[in-house]
Amino acid sequence: MKSYKAIFEDVFKEVSNVIIGQERVIEQVLITLLCDGHALLEGYPGLAKTMAVRTLAQIMDLKFSRIQNTPDLMPSDITGTYIIEEHSGKRVFKFHPGPVFANILLADEINRATPRTQSALLEAMQERQVTVGNQTFKLDLPFFVLATQNPIEQEGTYPLPEAQADRFLLKINVVYPSYKEELEIVNKYAFQLRKPRLKIVLNKQKLFALQDLTRQVPIAKDIKEAAVKLVISTRARKDLLDYGASPRASIGIILSAKARALIRGRKFVSMEDVKAMAHPILRHRVIMGFEAERKGVKVDDAITKIISEMK
Repeated sequence: MKSYKAIFEDVFKEVSNVIIGQERVIEQVLITLLCDGHALLEGYPGLAKTMAVRTLAQIMDLKFSRIQNTPDLMPSDITGTYIIEEHSGKRVFKFHPGPVFANILLADEINRATPRTQSALLEAMQERQVTVGNQTFKLDLPFFVLATQNPIEQEGTYPLPEAQADRFLLKINVVYPSYKEELEIVNKYAFQLRKPRLKIVLNKQKLFALQDLTRQVPIAKDIKEAAVKLVISTRARKDLLDYGASPRASIGIILSAKARALIRGRKFVSMEDVKAMAHPILRHRVIMGFEAERKGVKVDDAITKIISEMK
């Protein structure tokens, strides 16, 4: 596993040439890629969410595409559309692919798009294909959707329905940098004009191999059972939650724990991995109870309490 740990160390080193801090966010995005999933990143504007995703795409030599979601964005703006072209005096319909035909699709401020446009991503996320008219087009693999949303400026937005939010493997909270990190950011971007050159650390073939390896990371029976019990307990805590997580969360928490162990160079999953991945796996899959919300309990607080009661 040490050789694989060296690969991830190279990834973090290259990312650090552009992104200061945010190691936890980068690690969780990498976990998403290793699990062949999608991630929802939530944080205030200006925290380098877009830059982090673009940088990862560059060092992995993956095709990157970005959608700026707005209320007037149409599904065809994402999937593509047929246009009329003239060839040899004949007019024919030709399909022009949209930005969804990429390896990493960044859906910026996804909650600003209408439900109809949001749902245009569902087939792509689940089936890795797009249907336009009567034709279905396969997407180039690997395919990841990394969506962002702001926790502020909720007026005029369309919150993701629970069923659609559940399609995202992780919900990653992006927080403000520390004083030291912010000072380093200022020194880097307020005084230097030249952008750093990034080298390619991973490619598609290596990423596919790492995805296969992730599923092979061993997990002890007692840790696996504890992870499933943790998810099931979210359905029983009616004092905290109205609705708990589905079996998709059990799959996600074990798979992401395997990915975390691989990134950190360990040969097996530990209980620490399960507990560390509980928050990003569960925070968008549970619905807070009214009484708990009235008392000021946040969703992460509820998850922390349930984790603390694990035996």
